[in-house]
Amino acid sequence: MKRFSDLSEREILALAIANENEDSRIYRAFADGLRVSYPDTAGMYDRMAEEESGHHDMLLDLYRTKFGDFLPLIRRQDVKGFVARKPIWLNRPLAIEATRKFAEDMEFETARFYRRAATTARDPATRNLLMRLAAAEDTHEKIARELDHNIPANARAAEAETARRMFLLQYVQPGLAGLMDGSVSTLAPLFAAAFATHSTWAAFLVGLAAAVGAGISMGFAEALSDDGSLTGRGAPLIRGAVCGAMTAIGGLGHTLPYLIPHFYTATALAFAVVAIELVAIAWIRTRYMDTPFLQAASQVVVGGALVFAAGILIGSS
Repeated sequence: MKRFSDLSEREILALAIANENEDSRIYRAFADGLRVSYPDTAGMYDRMAEEESGHHDMLLDLYRTKFGDFLPLIRRQDVKGFVARKPIWLNRPLAIEATRKFAEDMEFETARFYRRAATTARDPATRNLLMRLAAAEDTHEKIARELDHNIPANARAAEAETARRMFLLQYVQPGLAGLMDGSVSTLAPLFAAAFATHSTWAAFLVGLAAAVGAGISMGFAEALSDDGSLTGRGAPLIRGAVCGAMTAIGGLGHTLPYLIPHFYTATALAFAVVAIELVAIAWIRTRYMDTPFLQAASQVVVGGALVFAAGILIGSS
């Protein structure tokens, strides 16, 4: 890598041109990734991309006037001092808050680069252009920092509702499905093994196997059920991971007490954990699915009680 202080004026301009081209393409990627769910924010990124393209053209015209048509290949990763950028624009779906933070940091770094470059420029025209671009990037940084305030209130409300819906579809629903399956479906094998053997270690192994197996099964089932392209439910890998993890957590919650060697103490604690899990499920349904708490609790408790009783009856027979 080359030190910034060792760059010639020609290399500084070439680097600035490359940076503006990259920034413009990043903003266009943001706009493309957000256009369906957040059209107003996408429009802001479109306008910022156009401005970056304008900066690119201004720099390129100056470069050609001073140095001709040949443009040396020099990029930000070739120069010490630039912060490495994570390619979040490659992800789908894009996280809107992540794009805003990324844009703010990008514009701050670009403005700093132009000011530092201006102090080394000997040519007045070059120095003047770099200072103008630094001021323009300051404006962009402010726009990125206050992106919410630059969008009409009704559009912000619509985008907030879209973000809430995406959160529900991609995280809450698969997570809740997994938690319900893990908390309820593993009750029968766990308590059947516990009451059949009265061995806490045997019950723990059965519960662990049931929780891990259910987690893997539910994770694959969720990921393979829908690629998200039509339903807008987001990336299948994320949904599958969330669903699988929550399924395993739901099963492990009432399995871990059986690490206690005393059978009746472990079983009593497992009962208490099951009650906490069912209340948590009912609360999540009330909080995110607008289901009345008593209704959600009664539905979950009935299902859990039936599976719980089946496990005890089978294990005691």
